[in-house]
Amino acid sequence: MHALLPTAIALLQAGEVVAFPTETVYGLGADASNPSAVSKIFELKGRPKNHPLIVHLADAELLQEWARDIPNSAWILAEEFWPGPLTLILKRSSRAIDAVTGGFDTVGLRVPAHPVALALLHGFGGGVAAPSANRFGAVSPTTAQHVRDEFGDALAAILDGGACEVGVESTIIDLSSGTPALLRPGGVTREELEETLRISIPLNQSGKVRSPGQLASHYAPKAEVILVSRAEAAEHELRLNREGKKVALLTEHAHDANSQAFARSLYAALREADARGVDVLLATLPNEHGLGLAIADRLKKAAAPRPS
Repeated sequence: MHALLPTAIALLQAGEVVAFPTETVYGLGADASNPSAVSKIFELKGRPKNHPLIVHLADAELLQEWARDIPNSAWILAEEFWPGPLTLILKRSSRAIDAVTGGFDTVGLRVPAHPVALALLHGFGGGVAAPSANRFGAVSPTTAQHVRDEFGDALAAILDGGACEVGVESTIIDLSSGTPALLRPGGVTREELEETLRISIPLNQSGKVRSPGQLASHYAPKAEVILVSRAEAAEHELRLNREGKKVALLTEHAHDANSQAFARSLYAALREADARGVDVLLATLPNEHGLGLAIADRLKKAAAPRPS
């Protein structure tokens, strides 16, 4: 058992916020049934109150406590992918409070695939609302040290579960209406979802914030991120160097041609660029299939114009 686990459980029960590992990224967790506790997450992150949070559950049987009118497709996906990096958007039950849902009639639910997260959830005995453990809009953390760098002593407890295995956030699929839609690509691929449900699933990123990760600018380091083709990278680097800019390259080849390894190292690479004082990060997009769709999504949002 993790040495800090009893402390973390007691803190959650007392309405405090704790950081904990999942297979995707580290989360900033609070009792999902306690509005005061949930509000502390928003204060710590600087997150707008109308942005929904994902409720993390110990097992799929708890779905019916947090959602209503659950379609058969939800049970099929839960059976196939939970515990795992998949969030289901469903019609909320009365247990899902406005502080968690952003006032929408839907709630995001998932069962994480990390032994420390599951031990925390089983020990706590309720739902834990948890966005990524970083300041709003910034790069998500994939190690406990990333969380410490972000929040210092502002958190009562940080459970260290090692580096996250997946490295990008969970896939979010909306099952709250008649037609399933992919709201955020992530650790479960679109192809896997389509194969399991035996239907085509559209990618719906309208910008209406019904779930996390739908803002145009997100996951951004301090360094400016510019998307380039591999053929353009050298020319851009030379020009920026002449302008006195410190430049770094981020491509699949700089990490590993395997998308799983690229996803696992993506956020650490963005954070490392900031630690090195990089001014401009030149990034190439992977092919947008499999995990490449999620990686491309994060890089496009990191490169998007930032709010002034």
